[in-house]
Amino acid sequence: MSSTDLSEPLRPAPDPARRNLRLGLICTGVFVGMIGLAYASVPLYRAFCQVTGFGGTVSQAEAAPTQVLDKTLNVRFDTNVRTLPWTFRSEQVAQKLKIGETGLAFFEVTNNGATPMTGRAVYNVVPEAAGAYFRKLECFCFSDQTIGPGETIKFPMVYFVDPEYAEDFETRNKAEITLSYTFYPSDEDASVQPVAHAPTATAASPLGGSQGAGL
Repeated sequence: MSSTDLSEPLRPAPDPARRNLRLGLICTGVFVGMIGLAYASVPLYRAFCQVTGFGGTVSQAEAAPTQVLDKTLNVRFDTNVRTLPWTFRSEQVAQKLKIGETGLAFFEVTNNGATPMTGRAVYNVVPEAAGAYFRKLECFCFSDQTIGPGETIKFPMVYFVDPEYAEDFETRNKAEITLSYTFYPSDEDASVQPVAHAPTATAASPLGGSQGAGL
């Protein structure tokens, strides 16, 4: 036997139980982290969409633009209800307004159920690229709305299309925008697709409408 063999003591074999425990802890940490990211991603994604207009999501504006272009857009309105026994319609099928001009539209919701119910409206626009330029100043969306049995409530929406819409190569040649609203039970996830379509008005009314209530 050589001197080299005598100078190197034998190393103990690794403990399988300790190795398995360490591996289990690592896997558990990764799993918990993935669940946390999944839950956090929903509100973060919605906030991102509202700020950037990604996916056709409309964003909030603090003030109307000072510039109004001599270019007219046709804004159409689509209303939907998911699982609620509500009738949801727009008072106008469409409105024509200039880019940069402030528009006023009215929507009517009726609770056909026998008890008070709370819903929340979300909306987006088509084409999706228009989401970055379609801005709301006053809206009933993204907040709970409680309606009593048999009650009808009228909601206003004040909006405009940012003048930069006419400069973006994806939108500058698009002469029509469709705004789509969906009411869903406020205690459920808004990402589920609507299952029922409410009737829409059969004739367009002038911008703002004489029937509309004040803000």
